[in-house]
Amino acid sequence: MTIDKNIIPYYKEINDFLVSIPSDYRTTNPLFYCLRLKENEGSMSNYKPPFRKDFYFIALVTNAGDTKITYDNTNVTKLNSFLVFQSPGLLYSFYRDNTAKGYLIYFKKDCLSFFRPDFEKEFPFFNILHTHFFKLNQSKFHEFEPHFEEVFVAYESSKDNQHKIASIKLLALLYQLKEFTTAFNQWEEGFTSPQQILLQKFIQLVNNYYIDKRTIEEYAELLFVTPNHLSQSVKEASGKNALSFITDRLMTEAKSLIQFTNYDIAEIAYQLNFSDPANFGKFFKKHTELTPVEFRKKASEK
Repeated sequence: MTIDKNIIPYYKEINDFLVSIPSDYRTTNPLFYCLRLKENEGSMSNYKPPFRKDFYFIALVTNAGDTKITYDNTNVTKLNSFLVFQSPGLLYSFYRDNTAKGYLIYFKKDCLSFFRPDFEKEFPFFNILHTHFFKLNQSKFHEFEPHFEEVFVAYESSKDNQHKIASIKLLALLYQLKEFTTAFNQWEEGFTSPQQILLQKFIQLVNNYYIDKRTIEEYAELLFVTPNHLSQSVKEASGKNALSFITDRLMTEAKSLIQFTNYDIAEIAYQLNFSDPANFGKFFKKHTELTPVEFRKKASEK
């Protein structure tokens, strides 16, 4: 049996992404879709391996339970309520607990064609390099909920496929969220020195290419620097070995595939671009002290 090695999917259209979840929902507007995330939602799978999409994404979620989100080089668990902003092209994966509910908005800038200012400058929580994620308490969730509900009611009651009123309410929502997120100044902090800027570019490339590229030399070539310069800069900016970022990203995905899917270990090995299951097993045990089978068994007992 031949097993195709995994290629991280890139969804150009919102409906293509909805098919992949998989979901019974579809949008008649290719530029804009509002999806209510319902408790015990039966039409969507719980686990979605890494993917990219060619449109913007906002999520306001509560009752997250055991939901797990992986973005950039970060794993987020132990969630209750949270808010997410993501620009097109960024890597993302998730495991959704059946208790989770909230609001998911997918849109392209063309749905706000009436808006003239530079979009990313006006709303810096949409960053082309990384996802912005905010954990919320219940009070803050309930503060935001009515504003999301306004957008959804306008979207769901629209008589045309352009959802003009909902688009205007979406713009108003973005300004309300900007007021909240500006207080964190996450996009104005860090990544200012040459070493920090190089680190951020390196992390983004790792997220894009970790399936196919495993060496510092390959990333140094993409960044037009020497391997030694890249290694020293990453170490200086992060305190970590550059190779550990690649290893950590691989391990994050390996653990997710083992824990949240029914794929056999051989299939996971090939999806992660290992030459054979034995090499994958050695790699996994080196970093966890467990074989993939032992890790799956232990995870199932939790």
